[in-house]
Amino acid sequence: MKNCLSIVGIVLSTLLMGCQRNQQIFTRKKIVAPKLKEDFTPTEKKNMERQSAQIIEFFEQHFNGFNGQFLVAKEGYVLFDTVVGFANIRKRIPLSEDTPMHVASVSKVSTALAVLRLVDKHKLTLDRDVRYYLSKFPYKGITLRMLLNHRSGVPYYGYFSFHTWHLGKTLFNRDILSLLAKHRFPLNFPPDKKFSYCNTNYALLALIIEKVTRKSFPKAMKELIFDPLDMKSSFILSGQKMYNEVCQSYDENRRREAYDYLDAVYGDKNMYTTTRDLLKLDLATYSEAFLSDSLRKQLFAGYSPSKRSLNDYGLGIRLKVKEDFDTLYFHSGWWHGNTACYTTLRKEKVCIIALSNVYSKNVYMVNRLSGLFGNYPYEPLDQ
Repeated sequence: MKNCLSIVGIVLSTLLMGCQRNQQIFTRKKIVAPKLKEDFTPTEKKNMERQSAQIIEFFEQHFNGFNGQFLVAKEGYVLFDTVVGFANIRKRIPLSEDTPMHVASVSKVSTALAVLRLVDKHKLTLDRDVRYYLSKFPYKGITLRMLLNHRSGVPYYGYFSFHTWHLGKTLFNRDILSLLAKHRFPLNFPPDKKFSYCNTNYALLALIIEKVTRKSFPKAMKELIFDPLDMKSSFILSGQKMYNEVCQSYDENRRREAYDYLDAVYGDKNMYTTTRDLLKLDLATYSEAFLSDSLRKQLFAGYSPSKRSLNDYGLGIRLKVKEDFDTLYFHSGWWHGNTACYTTLRKEKVCIIALSNVYSKNVYMVNRLSGLFGNYPYEPLDQ
């Protein structure tokens, strides 16, 4: 591919911490650092070693019983990396650093990036009506940008399908569009009038990607995102056939979550990846070769500010915005027992990722680590 970002392979220096966990802490060897400075000063190195120790202390305090992958890196340099537990508890198959895990709504980050890359390639236009791409779409005045920033007003497929679909039959993205076209459910509000987070937006974006690329969404994502970034452990799950073979999902009592009729829908979820692959994706977002500067600015802009809330949303990324603080960019995810949080501190080029396949709200606590690196609107570690 022309103008694709070239990514080097993962090289890690490890330090064994305990007999049950493989924890890796600060190393000067890079995972990847495209167009970033090549080394750190002694003062920076000392600060990073201190941060590594604080992250370990945080993990030990708040992640007892954790089952998943956890990574923190600064400018591509690993500060902390651990893999704990099982991909399949019944079969006693352990998780590894290369085990793809379901990242739930963190999938929206990569879906949005795929859309933006197609905009860069002049195959999509952000402010064009959705009906230009999906002729069956029944609503006027909704653009791709409104799908990306959740300002479309479209209803959630999990609700309207419950009453209009045979629940013993798998629902696919194309079926969501067909149900919208057939029943013309009322919009939740007029287009672009307010923000309302809704998975239907990203299920429709996946269909649009398929339409303009003339490829299945899993294949399009492989060509637009995974292959260019050497994300070798990443893929889109597209049906029940592979469900029993991938990393399994468990509730808080470690009972396996069964496949249900909504599990084939992708774009809003169903990306399987690793913390290391997500780090590659994060670092790519700093590169003009991967995404134009103009679109990066739009990606990280807030479209739904509210005086009553710190929360805002860009194009596939959440924002916490507060006066006198730097903006915190992140995306969380939850589907069945899978919980995930991806955080990108743009000023310091820090990436924080936690993924679990055993339901745990503790994953969402990782944003508290942002205070180690800068002035962010999140609870300090000593609370």
